[in-house]
Amino acid sequence: MALIEIKDLVKSYRVYQKKEGLWSSLRGLFHREYREVRAVRGIDLQVEQGEFVAFLGPNGAGKTTTLKLLSGVISPTSGTATVMGATPWKRENAYRRRFALVMGQKNQLWWDLPAQESFRLHQQIYRIPPDDFKATMDELVDLLEIRRLLKQPVRELSLGERMKMELTAALLHSPEVLFLDEPTIGLDVVAQHNIQRFLKYYQEKRKITILLTSHYMKDVAALCKRVVIIANGQIKYDGSLSGVIDKFSGYKIISVQFPDNVPLENLEQYGEVLEVQPPKAKIRIERSKVPKMLADLLSNYPIEDVAVEDLPLEDVIAEMFALVNRREDADGYEEPQVGAISD
Repeated sequence: MALIEIKDLVKSYRVYQKKEGLWSSLRGLFHREYREVRAVRGIDLQVEQGEFVAFLGPNGAGKTTTLKLLSGVISPTSGTATVMGATPWKRENAYRRRFALVMGQKNQLWWDLPAQESFRLHQQIYRIPPDDFKATMDELVDLLEIRRLLKQPVRELSLGERMKMELTAALLHSPEVLFLDEPTIGLDVVAQHNIQRFLKYYQEKRKITILLTSHYMKDVAALCKRVVIIANGQIKYDGSLSGVIDKFSGYKIISVQFPDNVPLENLEQYGEVLEVQPPKAKIRIERSKVPKMLADLLSNYPIEDVAVEDLPLEDVIAEMFALVNRREDADGYEEPQVGAISD
């Protein structure tokens, strides 16, 4: 049995539609109108112990909702899920002591207190033996290089420093499963790299299972071998990162270096010219046409060097989302209509 097993998981919300105007507001006190929002639409997924899985998708795709369901923060409309054999939304203490949830836009530490005081509170909540607590905290503090910051109020820390503290607090009780929702959001490149390096090392050392949502493709490329792409509350892809490019990218980029003083004219006949900085040029070409166009280039121009590359992962994901949306439109998908539902 998989460590995480999800079957036909559905989560819908009723969202109150407030209309403008005083009369409409008064009428809404007695006769409210709601819109049904289906955040998750029948997800099926299995995750094995020790996997590091990335959840990708546009805003509102259902990624964070799925993590909240798996951590027991919310309950589903229908469907089932088990994590380590437990049903998350039953919120049993035995289960809550075995996982951790870190949300990049939410704080779990006391804002006006030093982080070490929040750590001691976590020790009491999770009933961590003193020796285990000290050993784990020392390990995490040294790995994240935050010892000098432990006595400083959380509100005085930078965003990157606060995220390191959040990760430390989440891992003090040595969870077997870690849910990460946008852990590097808003961080600079150096802070992102430090968090990535720590997560990669810790996951490989402890063999814990991690589910990560992120809009930063560098997070995904650095950490995850398996990618689950969610759009419109449904899983559209589940496989390797390289498979995303093979399946959804219809283009390649050809980078060409010409000899000096060669006029770079009429390159648009080969594809979309992305950049021209003589003696170099980049051309975006349909994948199926690459062999022919490359042969034509070599026969029509003197060329010193050439490289064929995949599109950046961000562009491939954007193409995939556009493709999914076109398919939804072609299938006649419509958002649920607003209707009057009594309280």
